[in-house]
Formats: sequence, C-alpha cells, structure tokens
Amino acid sequence: MTDPYSTLGVARSASEKDIKSAYRKLAKELHPDRNAENPKAAERFSEVTRAYDLLSDKDKRARFDRGEIDADGNPAMPFGMGGGGFGGRPGGGRGYSAEDLQGFGNDGADLGDIFEGLFGGRAGGGFGGFGGGRGQPRRPPQRGANTQYRLRVPFIDAATGKDQRITLSDGKTIDLKLPAGVEDGTQMRLKGKGENGPAGPGDALVTIAVDAHPFFRREGSDVRLDLPITLDEAVNGARVKVPTVDGAVMLTVAPGSGSGKVLRLKGRGFPAKGGGRGDQLVTLAVDLPEADDELVKRLEGWRDTRDLRARFGS
Repeated sequence: MTDPYSTLGVARSASEKDIKSAYRKLAKELHPDRNAENPKAAERFSEVTRAYDLLSDKDKRARFDRGEIDADGNPAMPFGMGGGGFGGRPGGGRGYSAEDLQGFGNDGADLGDIFEGLFGGRAGGGFGGFGGGRGQPRRPPQRGANTQYRLRVPFIDAATGKDQRITLSDGKTIDLKLPAGVEDGTQMRLKGKGENGPAGPGDALVTIAVDAHPFFRREGSDVRLDLPITLDEAVNGARVKVPTVDGAVMLTVAPGSGSGKVLRLKGRGFPAKGGGRGDQLVTLAVDLPEADDELVKRLEGWRDTRDLRARFGS
C-alpha cells in the first residue's frame, strides 16, 4: 500500500478529525454500492479503508511515523537493511557503519551476543536474527489478515440503536451493538474475528450502510418529517397522530397553524455521540382539497386582506 497519508489526501500533521472526515468523504464516493460497474473503485475503497485503519489507531500511526512499521502495518527493516549495509534507521535515528562495528571482536565481545540483543535471537550461520549471513532480518510471526464486511442497517434500527446480527465468514453469527452517532460509512472493528495467522487472528472491519426511509430524513442527530394536515385542522387546531422512530405519538396543532410551521418532539431522534438523543422536527404542510364545492361556498364573500407579498416590492 502507498503512504496512508497520501491515500487519504491529508498532511502528516492532520488531526484525528481531519483523518476521519477525509475517510468518510472517500468512503461515500468509492463505496461499492455506488460503483457496481467500476472494480477499480472497489480496490481504491479497500486501500482507503486500510489507510484509515492504520492512521485511526494512535499506536500504529505513531509507530508508522517513527518508521517502525510500514504502510501495511508490518515491521520495517531495521537499520535500513532494505538498501544493503548498515544505513540510517527508518525512524531517523543513527545507523551503524562498518567503522562503528570495528573492534567489537578484539576485546572478546561476541558479535552474536550483540546482535542477539538487538534482533531478539540467533540464526545459524550469521548474526542473531539474520539467516545465512545474507543481511535479511528474520520476519516475526504475522497476525492473520483483516476481513472486510458491509452491514446494511434499517433507518429505524440506526435511530433506536437496535442490535444488529451479522454472519461472519466462518459461519458464526454475532450481535453488534451500534455506536452512538452511527451513520453511513461508520466502521466497527471486531478484534480477533478476521483470518487466522501464526501470531493470532486479524480483525473484522464492518462498514455500516444506513438505509433511507420513505418519509423520515436525518439531519445530524435530528429526524425530520413533513406532516400533511387539513385546512380545518390548521384553522381550528387539532390533536393529530404523528409517526416517530419509536412509534406513533399524539401531537397538538395550535389553531391558526400554517404550512412551514415546525414543531419539535424532544428526544425522538438519533443517539448523539455526546450522550442523549436528538429531536424529531415536524414541518406542517396544509393540504387543500381540489375543487371542493362545499369549501368554495363556505369561503364565498370572504377575503384575506393581508398583503402577504408586500416584502417582494409588488
């Protein structure tokens, strides 16, 4: 994988918020659902996800910045061994030259002991950690690969925080607790649920896709709904039934309410990251019947004398 900062299009000094924002933007743009005809987009989506996986982990990001691991999370070559000889370390520290090592054997010191301390063990025919004296470090056991999953979540379930069942590649099913503030592109990590490896299993990375709803709309932590009401309900006021993500409730419409008036139902929105829940905002829309003779008769001779369009200058 290329440099994760370049993959996400952020500077090395980018904050966690900047990295998360860049990932969400790219994830939405490259999501397989939106690019069914473009396999390259799926590859790019996978690269972006791996880059975010590394940079969103504070420990991994710090180790990458110090040159201890590469962009795939694998240990980097110590002492610059990838270029041959003993150069500078990837982390920018001092390397060991041939001159630095001269004389190590003159006072009885054992090069094998020295390198055993540096590389964590001996290998026959070379310095500790080097096989056959060819200058190649022994690669430590690796964890298994991470496994990618995509989970579609119904709008109502996301708003109410309902647990979601997912089937893993090994056939096992688990129930996931959705995090507060879950939205399209949110990624959940399941430790040890990936592929097996010599150093243990990798993780399962679950990307959430929240389904749209026929009449609810999300706005941050709030839920919006356009509610049609009749003319008599608008003029005289009424108690009307209103759907919410938690079930229907009764709402009071005050006399003289017009289209565009917004009523607020507290705590009927999405769980917020900081705790609590958003609200449901209900926008009233007066729905007039077409060609209603009785309504025409009732309004005969009555005129609304207000100049509603005076602010337009006409």
